[in-house]
Amino acid sequence: MAGSAALLLSLATGCETISAVATSATSITTAVASDAGYITKETAGSINRATTAVVKTFEDITPEQEYYIGRSVAATLLATYPPDNNAALNQYVTLVGQTLALFSERPETFKGYRFQVVQSDEVNAFAAPGGLILISRGLIACCRNEDELAAVIAHEIGHVEKKHGLRAIRTGRLSSALTTLVTEAGNTLTGHQLQEVTAAFNESVNDITGTLINNGYSRSLEYEADQAAIRILMNAGYTPHAMISMLTRMKAQLGVHQGGFGKTHPSPDERILRISKALERVPATATAGLQQRARRFTPWDPEP
Repeated sequence: MAGSAALLLSLATGCETISAVATSATSITTAVASDAGYITKETAGSINRATTAVVKTFEDITPEQEYYIGRSVAATLLATYPPDNNAALNQYVTLVGQTLALFSERPETFKGYRFQVVQSDEVNAFAAPGGLILISRGLIACCRNEDELAAVIAHEIGHVEKKHGLRAIRTGRLSSALTTLVTEAGNTLTGHQLQEVTAAFNESVNDITGTLINNGYSRSLEYEADQAAIRILMNAGYTPHAMISMLTRMKAQLGVHQGGFGKTHPSPDERILRISKALERVPATATAGLQQRARRFTPWDPEP
C-alpha cells in the first residue's frame, strides 16, 4: 500500500517521467508476485529489465526519427497501394483529416499530418508513425456520409496519437543504433556504425509495414484507437455513432474483400459492442454543420 501511495503521489505531482512510472509499476507488481511465490526472483528481474528496455527504446526515438521511419513505411506501402492523383478528393480528405487532428491529444507532429488517398478497392486505411495516413478508394466508397469517413480517419489518428506504429518495432531493435547516434552526434559515422544504424531503421520499417499489411495491431491497441476516435469525433463536432454504422457496413464487406480491415482488425462485432457501451450516454446525432458536410461529401458518394 505504501508503494502504491507513493506512486500515485508521484503521478499527481509530475515528479516522475513516463518511463519511471512504468518501471515503478512493473517493479511493484513483480515484487508482489515474487513474494507470493507466483514467479521466481530471477523471472521478476527479467521482467523488470525487459520493461525498462522497451520504454527506453521508445523514449529515445525523437519526433524527427519517428517522421523518417514513418515516411519510409508510407513509401513501402505506396509500392503496393499506388497513390490516387485525384487532387480534389485528396484535398477533401485532407480537410477532414487535418480538422480531426487538431482535436486529438497530439495535434502536431514533426512536419505535420499528411493524408493520401490510394488506388485500391480494399476497404482499408493505414497510419504510419509521425502522422502519414493512407486511405483507400474502397474505404471511401464504403462510407455513406462525411461522419463515417471522419470516424475511420479519427481511428487512424488515434493510432498516431498513441504511437502504436512504433510499438510494432521488435524489442531492442533500435537500442544500439540510437545509442550510436547519440554518442556520435556531430561526428562522421564510421562505415560499420552507418551500416548498423541503416540496418536497424530498415528492419524497423519492415516490422511496422508487416504489422500494418499482414498482422494488424493487437486487439488492445485497436480498442485504444477506437476510444481515441470517440473523443476526437465528439470534440470536432462529428457524431461518434458513425463508428457503429461504418463498422456495420464494413462487416458486410468481409465476404467481398478478404483482405483489408478484415485481415488486420478485430471482429467488427466486438468493436461495435465496445463502442456501443462507450456511447450509451452520448446523443446519437450531431446536427451542427450537417448540411455543409453533406454538400462536401456528395461528389464522392457512390449512391448520391
